[in-house]
Amino acid sequence: MSILQFLNRQKVRAFDRRFLRRIARTLLEELLGRKHYELGVHLVGAHEMTTLNETFLGHQGSTDVITFNHAEGPGAEMLHGEIFICVDEALVQARRFRVSWQAEAARYLVHGLLHLEGCGDSEPRLRRAMKRRENKLLKELSRRFDLGKLSGHNQAVGSHERR
Repeated sequence: MSILQFLNRQKVRAFDRRFLRRIARTLLEELLGRKHYELGVHLVGAHEMTTLNETFLGHQGSTDVITFNHAEGPGAEMLHGEIFICVDEALVQARRFRVSWQAEAARYLVHGLLHLEGCGDSEPRLRRAMKRRENKLLKELSRRFDLGKLSGHNQAVGSHERR
């Protein structure tokens, strides 16, 4: 069983959800080898991300990505979770690192999926290993997709699509 749901609850940028779904499926199925998953990806603004960050992680302010793993335990065959991506943070960090906001948002998707795969970043050694894997996956996605096309011109902002 594979379920991939995108919810766009921000009004900062439009997203082409079909294209984002293709990217996510390629990442999940081809690059990570996952056949069974239930994943919700939420595109949110800074206010909602701040609330999530403070409520669930006890951290002040907004952040770029938060992942909730709903799998039954370590090594579970089924990847099951939610990834919250802050579009406002993607815009800020994209300027800082001189990349497109779309590539930055794709990085957050990769980062969240790596957390669901069991990768950690709580220690410097783990963070470096995760960053290497994240960069490798993002590079492969960039080869396969024009990430700039994530910004959909005719896509409704604030709606959701499920498949």
